[in-house]
Amino acid sequence: MAQHILNQRPISRRPISRLCRHGFFLLPLALLVLLGVVLPWLGSPLSYNTSSSPSFPPSLSYWREYSLTQATKFVAKNESTVIVCTVSYPFLPFLNNWLISVSRQNHQENVLVIAEDYATLYKVNEKWPGHAVLIPPALGSQTAQHFGSKGFFKFTSRRPQHLLDILELGYNVMYNDVDMVWLQDPFQYLDGSHDAYFMDDLTEIKPLNHSHDLPPPNRKGATYICSCMIFLRPTNGAKLLMNKWIEELGSLFWAKPKEGNDQPAFNWALNKTAHEVDIYLLPQTAFPSGGLYFTNETWVKETKGKHAMVHNNYIIGYDEKLKRFRDFGLWLVDDHALESPLGKL
Repeated sequence: MAQHILNQRPISRRPISRLCRHGFFLLPLALLVLLGVVLPWLGSPLSYNTSSSPSFPPSLSYWREYSLTQATKFVAKNESTVIVCTVSYPFLPFLNNWLISVSRQNHQENVLVIAEDYATLYKVNEKWPGHAVLIPPALGSQTAQHFGSKGFFKFTSRRPQHLLDILELGYNVMYNDVDMVWLQDPFQYLDGSHDAYFMDDLTEIKPLNHSHDLPPPNRKGATYICSCMIFLRPTNGAKLLMNKWIEELGSLFWAKPKEGNDQPAFNWALNKTAHEVDIYLLPQTAFPSGGLYFTNETWVKETKGKHAMVHNNYIIGYDEKLKRFRDFGLWLVDDHALESPLGKL
């Protein structure tokens, strides 16, 4: 019996032996956790120290102080381009729909949401930390502003200043309205190194090889370029265009109810700076207006496979836009919400 007891391994050594035996597996696992969790966090806005160390997750006050400089640096991720949209809380479903289409082209990480109210700022950063910033003053968040309303004018008239601020930070910037959907990567159509790129908002069909110059003005002396999609490089020409747009918006004429959007002022700015700014009209087949895409079935079939971005305009109203997207199979949120960085809202 004594000999049998002596031949047994001491009980106190068994846990140590097991730890040694499995240690080779635990060490690599610990390293993977460190690389996969801790290091990405260090590069996120959550690790920034603007005043005192923020709690985790950051408090609401942290996001209130989150600056445009911080936000653009974070979303650019050492690249030169920031993709920007401006959103109020009622339009979060449209933001999500747009983000799904952007994600399918692998550009979602460069998106910066400029929140027009604190509810949007908090919701986006709760779901997708660092990708939303609010530039005061904040607007009300309860009502969806319709095209042509004074509220819509207040919402859109801030846009050129936002774009100019990003240009001054040294980034290229692409602006999109969130009632748009990407069908292809739009960056492949940004030929050359022009100051500004934009799309025509007319429904008249252009030749496939149409000019990329600013179209001639109509009888009233104005063009009809859409301010819904703009790409700008941080050049003197692009900054001049934004400053002129801001100047045109400053006129009380544009504050009239019948001019309750920023697009007329944008067109006047384009025409007044055309001789100083290197501008490029994007191909109509790739960037059709909603008035063409959603009403001319023959043209859509003839140009199938060439569309890069579709704008749900030439229609007014939240519910009307949503229904049209659904009718044309472009409302992606219902079945593909998990493809958005925001997930299901």
